[in-house]
Amino acid sequence: MFKKENNLAGYIFISPWLIGFLLLTLWPIAQSFYLSFTNYSMLDVGAPTWLGTDNYVKILTDDSTFTKSLTVTFMFVLISVPLKLFFSLMVAMALVKSLRGMNVYRTAIYFPSLIGGSIAVAALWRNMFGADGYINHILSWVGIEGAAWISNPDTALGTLILLNTWQFGSTMVIFLAGLKQIPGELYESASVDGAGRIRKFFSITLPMLSPVMFFNLVLGIIGSFQMFTAAFIITNGGPVNSTYMYALFLYEKAFKHYQMGYASALAWILLVIVALLTLINFVASRYWVFYESDGGKTK
Repeated sequence: MFKKENNLAGYIFISPWLIGFLLLTLWPIAQSFYLSFTNYSMLDVGAPTWLGTDNYVKILTDDSTFTKSLTVTFMFVLISVPLKLFFSLMVAMALVKSLRGMNVYRTAIYFPSLIGGSIAVAALWRNMFGADGYINHILSWVGIEGAAWISNPDTALGTLILLNTWQFGSTMVIFLAGLKQIPGELYESASVDGAGRIRKFFSITLPMLSPVMFFNLVLGIIGSFQMFTAAFIITNGGPVNSTYMYALFLYEKAFKHYQMGYASALAWILLVIVALLTLINFVASRYWVFYESDGGKTK
């Protein structure tokens, strides 16, 4: 009886979250999956029209915008994720040292990540890289004529990549925590054997930090595929669709053209793409991720 009462109390305490999950997460997911097989507009008063797999067939075979947006998104992910991992790791290694005032530096460096995804920062970024923006103004001090970064198809995507890389605070904090878990005895033993900084980095730091790097890699890929705010505010997909992200394409189909069924199909395709990439990363991790508990072998 006592055990049943404890279970009942637990269910009561968890019920607010459980109800929220069922109504606000699981039910919308199920609805989205159903709508992806229908023709449905937010302006229609009638029931959705069942189409079967027509939305998916049209997207995969007859929608050039889908191909373009997916290409731009993959390019963004392939460049921004490695850059973000590299800079966050380098900064974390600089901040792991125990020096006076280091907590202030860590806070200052992490702060941009708190506001990095906001509309205000995106608008500021647009002003910075505009033809008459702050970047070109600074370059003019040294006699360099800056480009129209945002309105140039060759450089517009680079501004979004730079913004995403600048938001490395969360990744840096995770790397910092991982660096603090590496036993100092390993570095001391390596020093006795005559190993230099570069050898220590590749033989100790990277292998011991590989689980954290794998975690940041997976999160980075998932987050980059969801890039929307910056592309919408800074470039709105232009110029010439050079920054037309997949999430922006999905948004326009749903809330600009009101094609909710088509947009739901796009969302599920994105889910499958991200899931496949995550699965590939998990399979590949067996060959490069080091787990100390496995006695020095990758898992």
